[in-house]
Amino acid sequence: MTPETTHDVVVVGGGGAGLAAAIEASASARDVVLLEKNPQLGGSTAWSIGSVTASGTPHQARKGIVDTAEAHWRDMAGFNGDLDSRDNAALRRVLADEMPDTFRWLLEHGVRFYGPMPEPPHTVPRMHNVLPNSRAFITHLAKAARRAGVAIQRGARATALFVEHGRVVGVDCETAGGPRRFRARGGIVLAAGDFTSDPELKARFMGPQEAKIEGVNVTATGDGQKLALPLGARVVNGDLALGPELRFIPPQRRNVLLSLPPWRMLANLMAWSLDHMPSALLRPFLMSFVTTALAPSPALFAEGAILINKRGERFSDELDNPAFALPDQPDKMGYILLDKRMVALFSAWPHFISTAPGLAYAYVDDYRRNRSDIFNAGATLDALASRLAMPAAVMAATVRAHNASAGNRPLLGEGPYVALGPVRAVFVHAEGGLAVDHEHRVLGAHDLPIPGLYAAGSTGQGGLLLKGHGHHLGWAFASGRRAGRNAALACRSADAVPRA
Repeated sequence: MTPETTHDVVVVGGGGAGLAAAIEASASARDVVLLEKNPQLGGSTAWSIGSVTASGTPHQARKGIVDTAEAHWRDMAGFNGDLDSRDNAALRRVLADEMPDTFRWLLEHGVRFYGPMPEPPHTVPRMHNVLPNSRAFITHLAKAARRAGVAIQRGARATALFVEHGRVVGVDCETAGGPRRFRARGGIVLAAGDFTSDPELKARFMGPQEAKIEGVNVTATGDGQKLALPLGARVVNGDLALGPELRFIPPQRRNVLLSLPPWRMLANLMAWSLDHMPSALLRPFLMSFVTTALAPSPALFAEGAILINKRGERFSDELDNPAFALPDQPDKMGYILLDKRMVALFSAWPHFISTAPGLAYAYVDDYRRNRSDIFNAGATLDALASRLAMPAAVMAATVRAHNASAGNRPLLGEGPYVALGPVRAVFVHAEGGLAVDHEHRVLGAHDLPIPGLYAAGSTGQGGLLLKGHGHHLGWAFASGRRAGRNAALACRSADAVPRA
């Protein structure tokens, strides 16, 4: 017989949405357990750039910026373009309305931000960047969860939902000690992220080529969606995702900025420094982040760079979504080839290799200094091919063939040459979340709520479009808090009384 324990609320997923749900549920429920399949908490929140977009923040007030949730809700539609008809405007309203309080809630738990930064089509600056890095969210919220008495079970992978009398009442898990069931008197919150790294769901909702492309977070395998689908739930906007896009492979060692401890004093010092220290002093520090975690600009290809595989062959039209073709190449890797003219061009504004919005821009020399592992140079194509262990004759033939058919694109000219890479194709996040109502209850047959089941974050995105920086994290925290509160209120046992 499977061992089981009974709790007021069970939360599946230990990222930003799951921690927010557990913390808020604990305010109304005595016994909350959070289940995380990985050895450590974090989810996609820990992999993120760390931006949170919100209105009515203290940071805006200090800069004299007048902003409202209504304006935020309205401006978000400006990101949608032709997809606007597919947006869930009601959930967008929930996000915009909840963010002022959610942002203050994050501050109360020790998270610190720099900003706000402008990001059109937002009509005022709303994007706030976490300090010192995105691990700060997990560190501070995990501490808050433990202080609130949340039991955190790591290494517990949810495999199925347990239903009695038409109500979801438990989660079956695989743990190091074997199968185990976690029952809930009130509600179960699914907050297990998206399915960017699940070939099955990507093939089902996106396509066979997308199924070959990895996600930034390799453990984002759509566990929450998979748990709910057998109960009649449905995925909304499953074909939409940020990506695929090219990303440089990460360094073997975490850089200084991404390794900084999330101490409150350090974050406050960083915020002061960003406002007061000369940019020349800050720039080397910021470059350690901008050259590590971000994508190369597509402008590289518009200005004449070409993408080659490890054999020195050009395999796609670089101006037509080359990330889709990269998974079919050897080791799914490629290199961006620049000539002398392009190296000079991408050494100064406005031609940058990568950028962190509102913080900094990285140019060729920044990659030369900070990412020697992906920076290769050669005075001639033969010399560069030798450094990359590529056949020199093949690389030379590739350049000749490209120049002969380049049309209006700039030709690849004389050296010295630079190859940036390897690059890989990745999905940053997927938009496909379970359909939910205004209270974050998962919808089943005939769009009726499935009793006892809630979803938050990417798992419960519900058709909401989250384009622009800072909206995915904002939704994770805002929807997690609401789903956790609602799951706690659903407790039907007399044992689940609110704390005095």
